[in-house]
Amino acid sequence: MLKKTTAIGIALALLAACSQNPKPVPAPVPQPQQPPPPQPAEAPARPAVPGLVPLPALVEPGSGDGFTVASDTVIMLGSQRTALQVPAARQLAEMIRRATGTTPRIITSPPEPLPQRSFIALSLLGKEAPVDLGLGPEGYDLIVRSEGALLRAETPAGLFYGVQTLRQLLPYWSEYEAVLFRQPRTVTLPPLHIRDVPRYEWRGAMLDVARHFFTVDEVKQFVDLLALHKMNRLHLHLADDQGWRIEIKKWPDLTVQGGTTEVGGTPGGFYTHAQYADLVAYAADRFITIVPEIDMPGHTNAMLSSIAELNCTGRSTPRFTGTDVGFSALCVDLEFTYKFLDDVIGEIAAMTPGRYFHMGGDEVKTLKPEQYRAFVERVQAIVRKHGKQMIGWGEVAAVSLEPSSIVQHWHPDAPTADLARAPQLILSPANRTYLDMKYDRETALGLNWAGLIPLRTSYDWDPAAQVPGARVLGVEAPLWSETIAAMRDVEFLAMPRLAAIAEVAWSPQDARTWDTFRVRLGAQAPRWSALGINFYRAPEIPWAR
Repeated sequence: MLKKTTAIGIALALLAACSQNPKPVPAPVPQPQQPPPPQPAEAPARPAVPGLVPLPALVEPGSGDGFTVASDTVIMLGSQRTALQVPAARQLAEMIRRATGTTPRIITSPPEPLPQRSFIALSLLGKEAPVDLGLGPEGYDLIVRSEGALLRAETPAGLFYGVQTLRQLLPYWSEYEAVLFRQPRTVTLPPLHIRDVPRYEWRGAMLDVARHFFTVDEVKQFVDLLALHKMNRLHLHLADDQGWRIEIKKWPDLTVQGGTTEVGGTPGGFYTHAQYADLVAYAADRFITIVPEIDMPGHTNAMLSSIAELNCTGRSTPRFTGTDVGFSALCVDLEFTYKFLDDVIGEIAAMTPGRYFHMGGDEVKTLKPEQYRAFVERVQAIVRKHGKQMIGWGEVAAVSLEPSSIVQHWHPDAPTADLARAPQLILSPANRTYLDMKYDRETALGLNWAGLIPLRTSYDWDPAAQVPGARVLGVEAPLWSETIAAMRDVEFLAMPRLAAIAEVAWSPQDARTWDTFRVRLGAQAPRWSALGINFYRAPEIPWAR
């Protein structure tokens, strides 16, 4: 039995236990179909590494007994910055309730000593920490031993990501909302040590709510998919030819007119200020930054049909519910256009606490190159004026960009010389990351202009090799909505490729292999089913039952 002690004492005890094991190595994951080779009696078989996605940077399987989560388990918070640890503790307590039927108490130590052996300790490391684990703003360190579990991080985001790992260590039934047990159950976590830091700071996905509108609750479901896989950016494509999806109080006709259409002629929709704020807050609670996009100077028919003065003719255009691209453009030689954009960008910037504003900039076919360059440079200045960093699709790489601006590479045939000059890059190569592409020729949903994208194509690539010499911020997986109109459609095209992209963005390149990924991914099937996710059962994956 452990003596009554403080959180610091427990941490030191667990670290001492961890130090008796070998140096952490990248996680090996055996194929379940292959039985392990016989082991001599004096050398017990090494425990299997759990099926975690994305793969942690370093995993060290332990030996001996794991940690049993039971009715007397408590969640213990460190004494430093306790309030910042509470959200992660509450999420973990709810997962344990669903897994065991018993809700663990959340306590603080000191001053309250640990009353029994069974504990999970959460700790935010401060400047007084005895060791520097090098976790940075999003990393975490997790130790599981028979005595208990210790999760440490330098920030609340790191604690959150550590809890997502604990979530995958709990049984799949912990995802059900209303599992009821006649008697409390015990759950055993495997002994291990994980030290995990993401490879890239930008790990995101884009959802196109312009071509087909998705409600706040539906977008929250998408946010939950990102959070489960430690992704931290949600890029919302809020305006295109087919619809305008965000309330702008200075220009109400944008939603009165442009918010009522979508592909196929069905009713569209839009987010009020309050709804957008709710969505931003929901994402922030999961350490996901909302990145709003208003596409311009092309992909603008919803604007042009709502505000006549944005047209060079002075007349509104007809509404559009098709899927063609490249036919629309703002009248970029009018000063009115920039006054209007200043109003729109300023209002959206004021509603968005994140640092970014995406101005689109792709597939402009009706402007001269000099008109396009002048437009992007003026918009760049407007975005900066409102305190945001400008992001643009790959075409903006040909423009003189400020050091803070970001280029989102999407077209597989884009000139690499222009991309290499970009101040910063987000990688979204369409032939790897576009979630709206079909898996194969038989896939009912999706498009194929960038090629068919089976799961392995989404997984087997190295972002660092895409544009040699470029400063790569990370990876983003766009999901355009020409062929999807419901969250079941979104889930089918996104999953499991979203999980593959999450691992590409999070895990070290030299630790990733397709053979180990397919096994770890297959282990997610019961959890995803419990969550009600309509995922595509890729035939190359050994999906667990």
